[in-house]
Amino acid sequence: MKKVLAVVLIAAMLSTLLVFKGSVSASKNFNYGEALQKAIIFYEFQRSGKLPENKRDNWRGDSGLQDGADVGLDLTGGWHDAGDHVKFNLPMAYTTTMLAWSVYESKDAYVQSGQLPYILDAIKWTTDYYIKCHPSPNVYYYQVGDPQKDHAWWGSPEVMQMERPSYKVDMNNPGSTVVAETAAALASSSIIFRDTDPAYAETCLSHAKDLFTFADTTRSDAGYKAAEGFYSSHSGFYDELTWAAVWLYLATEDQYYLDKAESYEPHWERELGSDTIKYRWAHCWDNKLFGAMLLLARITNNPFYKENIERHLDWWTVGVGSERITYTPKGLAWLDGWGSLRYATTTAFLAEVYADWSGCSSSKAKVYHDFAKSTADYALGSTGRSFIVGFGDKYPQRPHHRAAHGSYIADMDYPEQHRHILYGALVGGPRSDDSYVDHIIDFQSNEVANDYNAGVVGLLAKMYQKYGGNPIPNFNAIEEVGQEYEVEAAIVASGISFINLRVTLMNKTAWPPRASDKLSAKYFVDISETIKAGLTPDDIRVSASTPGVKVSGLKPWDKDKNIYYVEIDLTGINIFPGGINDYKRDVYFIIEAPYGEGNWDNSNDYSYKGLEDAGMNGISTEYIPMYDGGVRVYGMEPDGLPVPTPTKTPDPSPTPTKEPNLVKLGDINYDGTVDSIDSTLLSRYILEVLTYTDPESQKSFTAAADINNDGIVDTLDYTLLNRFVLEIPVNYPIGEMVER
Repeated sequence: MKKVLAVVLIAAMLSTLLVFKGSVSASKNFNYGEALQKAIIFYEFQRSGKLPENKRDNWRGDSGLQDGADVGLDLTGGWHDAGDHVKFNLPMAYTTTMLAWSVYESKDAYVQSGQLPYILDAIKWTTDYYIKCHPSPNVYYYQVGDPQKDHAWWGSPEVMQMERPSYKVDMNNPGSTVVAETAAALASSSIIFRDTDPAYAETCLSHAKDLFTFADTTRSDAGYKAAEGFYSSHSGFYDELTWAAVWLYLATEDQYYLDKAESYEPHWERELGSDTIKYRWAHCWDNKLFGAMLLLARITNNPFYKENIERHLDWWTVGVGSERITYTPKGLAWLDGWGSLRYATTTAFLAEVYADWSGCSSSKAKVYHDFAKSTADYALGSTGRSFIVGFGDKYPQRPHHRAAHGSYIADMDYPEQHRHILYGALVGGPRSDDSYVDHIIDFQSNEVANDYNAGVVGLLAKMYQKYGGNPIPNFNAIEEVGQEYEVEAAIVASGISFINLRVTLMNKTAWPPRASDKLSAKYFVDISETIKAGLTPDDIRVSASTPGVKVSGLKPWDKDKNIYYVEIDLTGINIFPGGINDYKRDVYFIIEAPYGEGNWDNSNDYSYKGLEDAGMNGISTEYIPMYDGGVRVYGMEPDGLPVPTPTKTPDPSPTPTKEPNLVKLGDINYDGTVDSIDSTLLSRYILEVLTYTDPESQKSFTAAADINNDGIVDTLDYTLLNRFVLEIPVNYPIGEMVER
């Protein structure tokens, strides 16, 4: 009886240990298809180089077009690492490998969700770059950009002004970690490109083999110096060599690479003071041992590898002995304060992959599946908020990302709200008590990076494969264009026969940011009183006191009406949205008539409107139009016509042209159609990103946005409008003319 009782007690204890207790709202399913497509589009916002014509946003532009010029190579392309603009190839190549692994595991999910072309494009954007970085078998450029200079400037990549040096490793100064990781990236990518582009797949594989040989031959990181302090290889290079060899085996089925992978086992990290393979950490940009062991377990069915990967996954779920990873009160497995969700979602991907394998026992498979779904759901909002930008009703508004922030003064505190939505970016995540700070300066909670999304993409593909979800048809990140240019003016001094002005030309471009050395403006005057006094336009003098700026004398605009203008020409001066002293230029000039009562009168001048009350502080004025290369980009000329609004970027605060009491319900931007742009505007309004200070604009907005006509614009209206856009029937006349 004692033996029987002991057996029963042991069985009960084991059963208890194998119950995963980290689940939060595990029964709820999110729209995994939408989450997946947004997690993928994030990588389009990270692109460096010459961007394609078919890009799905209007706020990113070409950048880093001189990358590699310092070494006589074309090293354009690749991804900016995080919210900065350095191209760190170690985390980038790790990310590529992870995305390729996801396609390798879940290709059907990508096909069914319609996301296969986008994930393949994302991967190829980097593999093209790695091939450029590998000009010969034993030379590899592993980084572009000086991280110290880059991180010291808070601006958009399109207008970077700093030098971007290129760094390489070779036989004399090797870097086995980054070289082996790139071999893994190219080998795994070669597998997924075989069906669509066999020749390109072979090119990737050829470079992967050479890079692996280079890394394995040198076995040293002596030359990998430029990334120190940012992406130092703490785990050494044997995990990358193992990882690369496994992927090369999968790509070639050559036993040589499998033998290589297994030969590195004596060099694998152990738990401190023991012979046990390390299990208390996570698969990440630095340590690939866990993923490598998982793949080796599947390839060989060797109990040694199975034991090691299961010990790792157990530590993350039910615990190993008395040890278990920290769990937050709301159920997130929490490893580290810097990017807590990055580690959890990546481990969840590994758990899901392993649990899907027939070699995993059914009891463990259930634990790992539950853990994976719980982790995915935590990231998507099971605790009341999403940690993926642009997903759900409550998501991060201020991720630490220069391009998305769009500050034209290079200050992360201004503007207060981001100018762009960084769709799909997984932020760092909560602290160990579930607290989270949605602020741009909270690097730990709100940093985003390529490697953060690397695991969650694969996890979401698995979730979509099992639970479904509806990707948004024709999803894109085309935004309404905000104010990009501005002119301010102030009266420095004035008298009976003169006016001394300060005119400030501003470049606040963000759709996309762009520099210009061809800006100009026109200050219009009406000299009817001067002509009446018997003087001519030549009698009026214009002089400037701003070095380097050309300010013309009076030029005719409409001689019959005595309308002339002063041209302010900044040609040759680079004005760009990248600093408090870089995005604008003050120009001082004097317009002076011969002294005499009645020879000069400011009050009838077109560009003088509103300046009488401006004083020295100045005001923003549309009556001094601004030009870029001769094309008007801001303000109005005397004919009163505004700057034409681009057809794809509707005015965020439009005035309806219809009868005052009629409105097309849901047509928030009054462009005649009800579509995803209207849904986006309504979402931004509810999240207080878009506001209206003008009462008439607010009234027009409410008339179109208050779908259920209850006098309040809220989430219910957004839900109804969003359902209409997704072609889900609603019992409201959205898209029809209604009286309001």
